[in-house]
Amino acid sequence: MPLSDDQPHTRTRLPVGEQPSSQLNGRQPRPLRTLLAVLVVVTLLVVAISIANHGKPDPGGTARSSDHATPTAPVGAGPAPSGDQPVGATSNGIPSGYPHTDQGAQSAATNYAVALGGADMFRADTRHTIVTTIADPAALPTLQTRLDQGFGGDTAARYGLDAQGHAPKGMTFVIRTIPVGAKSSGYNPDSVKVDVWCTGLYGLAGERSVKPVSDEWFTLSLSLRWTGTDWKLTDVSRTSGPAPVPPDQQAATAEEITGAVEQFGGFRYAR
Repeated sequence: MPLSDDQPHTRTRLPVGEQPSSQLNGRQPRPLRTLLAVLVVVTLLVVAISIANHGKPDPGGTARSSDHATPTAPVGAGPAPSGDQPVGATSNGIPSGYPHTDQGAQSAATNYAVALGGADMFRADTRHTIVTTIADPAALPTLQTRLDQGFGGDTAARYGLDAQGHAPKGMTFVIRTIPVGAKSSGYNPDSVKVDVWCTGLYGLAGERSVKPVSDEWFTLSLSLRWTGTDWKLTDVSRTSGPAPVPPDQQAATAEEITGAVEQFGGFRYAR
């Protein structure tokens, strides 16, 4: 029987599986909108992390760039180590062919200091070879005379050597100069003065030595001139110090010093 419009209206609720599709769509989540929201959140996180890390040093990059960086000294340590690449030529066993630069002059002066501070300077023939090799030809006669007076005669006797620069029988003459640092002043392309701070060993090693081997600190001041092909010596002088406080260290025996001198060779090239 048909119902009239006057009858009260009723609402029929169907089971979920039988509800119209329009009602289901109203209550189901929307996958596309959820996916977009997730992507936005992830993107924001990536951007935030990038901003936070921006400006932080890259340990790997720093290590690679430092391989080619100029070394610098720690605060309060003074000038950093310096010097050009080692020269490849020698003359009479002494390095030669230094760059026409301030650094080249410092390297020349440092190596000349080693040559001037060795045992060969106490023998006339080897001394003349050394001075002729490192001296400016124009200054050679005056320089040779001064160094003959400085290393021969009375000076050799003070070291316990004979007139030919030889140690007494059974003794070993020890003299080595070890540069510690160098500085230049008044540099110009034609000339420069270089001070080389050194430590050194000198004395006679042997059981009956009255001049045992000891160490000292001194500074050699070398004046150099550019001769057109290399830096050459025109003058040299020596002052004492500066010397550090000596350590509280037991001195070696004469036998130990002699063995060290015979076993440890000196260095021909200083810097």
